[in-house]
Amino acid sequence: MNEPTPPSAELTQSTKLTHVSTDDLEDQITELAGHLNAANYRWLTLIAEFDRRHGWVGAGLLSCAHWLNFKCGLNLGAARERVRVAHALPGLPKISASMARGELSYSKVRALTRIACAATEESLLMIALHGTAHHVETLVRHYRRAEHVEQLACEERQERNISFSCWHDSDGSVVFHGRMPALSGELFMKALDAAIEAVPATEPLSPVKHPHDWAQAAEDPEEDVDHALRPYAARRADALALMAECFLKHGVPTSSSADRYQVVVHVDAATLKDRSDGRCEIEHGSALSVETARRLACDASLTRVDENTEGDVLNVGRKTRAISPALRRALNARDSGCRFPGCTFHRFVDAHHVRHWADGGETKLSNLVTLCRAHHRMVHTGEIIIQTTDDGGWRFVNQDGRPYKGAYRADAPMYAADALRSVHDALNITPRTAATRWAGERMDYGLALQGLFAQRDRPTPSARGDVSAATRTLAAEMPADHA
Repeated sequence: MNEPTPPSAELTQSTKLTHVSTDDLEDQITELAGHLNAANYRWLTLIAEFDRRHGWVGAGLLSCAHWLNFKCGLNLGAARERVRVAHALPGLPKISASMARGELSYSKVRALTRIACAATEESLLMIALHGTAHHVETLVRHYRRAEHVEQLACEERQERNISFSCWHDSDGSVVFHGRMPALSGELFMKALDAAIEAVPATEPLSPVKHPHDWAQAAEDPEEDVDHALRPYAARRADALALMAECFLKHGVPTSSSADRYQVVVHVDAATLKDRSDGRCEIEHGSALSVETARRLACDASLTRVDENTEGDVLNVGRKTRAISPALRRALNARDSGCRFPGCTFHRFVDAHHVRHWADGGETKLSNLVTLCRAHHRMVHTGEIIIQTTDDGGWRFVNQDGRPYKGAYRADAPMYAADALRSVHDALNITPRTAATRWAGERMDYGLALQGLFAQRDRPTPSARGDVSAATRTLAAEMPADHA
């Protein structure tokens, strides 16, 4: 890598530009724009490969976008867009090739990747090459609005066609037939999947008089009864009956108590303190690891329950917060979000005890640090270790003792400017490469949308009518563009 240019040399370079003609200055600007476009394309391909390899994992960060935010100084939102575009480009070979040649700017490509597909890529590329970034972004905005109109029309049709009917068949059984909107249908399917878990998967082969006898026979170890798998369709019918029974029994929930939405974890005090074997489980649910319980206990409501050796409750203490509201306000004012290097999370964060209160650590400001949920979990799994420094701060290190920080490796290879220049020279970029080919024509967005949707829906002609109606509606609202 060449040495940094001294200020005097920068001044000399700036002074030299005063002798460059305006035409030459314009050519240099447009030619350099082409090189920037090509460099942006190469940068995006590197980002995509880096993300595919999960190269950011070892840095203790949450995603490739967080790595770009940390290492390259990008705003987190812009970094997420770079990663999205980087992964979209391989599926759009013509747009990718045009950007690699320096013809398309990142602004245009970013917009195109929001709507382009194999069927519309060539037309969108033509529009992007002959239009400005404003043209492209406006077209994309109208295209997505047309898709939204199409989706609303689809939802409206679902609501119009909603139905449910039932009747008794000739053998006395009840037959159902119905149609529900997508959202309500998904809710119904979720409830059915939950109810089916309570339905026996097998049924006895021996004759029984009543379905209740199945459960009794299955639970009686002395009963010699063979069982067979119950058909899944039959189990779903049983689950539907169970849902009806539960609703008739409990009715519509009316309580709005916050306790209904809390997850309760039962953990023995000795288990929490010593990480020893013992009870550590979600109430009416599965077991949890002790470290998960310790992580939750860092910043949660706590209730002490005293029991005797037989498990009988002797005393229930008051619910308290591990961290008081006043201490929480002070911690928020000091940390303003996750303190892990490079993390930008300010919401949904936890207060972590550097030395856990179950180990005798005090609940005070100097023993607390704010972490996002992901880094808090990584601390409790041992992937991240927090060390206290002499000045009262913290150092975050990995399992090998190496600190997490933004500095590059001392042995990182440097890319020679001459090597990069030779790559770009081979692209044959000229002052006209990146220049927009627009000559002032009017942009008819309605016509463009009709063409794009027709290309998109060519494999399924039956769907073309509704889309055309949506695009005609938008076309009537949109005047042709003069800019």
